[in-house]
Amino acid sequence: MADSIRIAGIMRESIVDGPGIRFAVFCQGCPHNCPGCHNPETHDFFGGSEVKVDRIIEEFDKNPLLVGMTFSGGEPMCQSEGFAALGKLVKQRGKSITIFSGYTLEQLLAQAKENRATAELLNICDILIDGPFVQAKRDMTLKYRGSSNQRVIDMKRAREEGRIVLYEG
Repeated sequence: MADSIRIAGIMRESIVDGPGIRFAVFCQGCPHNCPGCHNPETHDFFGGSEVKVDRIIEEFDKNPLLVGMTFSGGEPMCQSEGFAALGKLVKQRGKSITIFSGYTLEQLLAQAKENRATAELLNICDILIDGPFVQAKRDMTLKYRGSSNQRVIDMKRAREEGRIVLYEG
């Protein structure tokens, strides 16, 4: 399991990156290159800085008001090992995880069949906002998303109801 991730930055308190007051980690690197992307500076896989997972969780632990952590980007699933390691530490603290991904849930489930870290990350995710940003479907009235094709998926509920079954390699 990776002990560090390449990030573009963090927001120590966010109310727009998922429910409640959240600690948002913006990963560096994204293959989607969506026209009109909100964070185009995160696309370069060689930008940003490498940060130890332990260092991120130390910062997270400083604020008792946080309800969880959000993984955004860039594309967090391109660093699934590091984000799975970080996510496990967040869950050990009884906090929630929201993930923004340009991949659809269906694409991620297919990836999870081949990539154990992706399966682990989906297993601990509470809310997934999936799909690429589509400029023609941009809608600034939507909660947590930029375009109407993106979905807000209650992953915890879907797993509990048996609607999502993950296959770990």
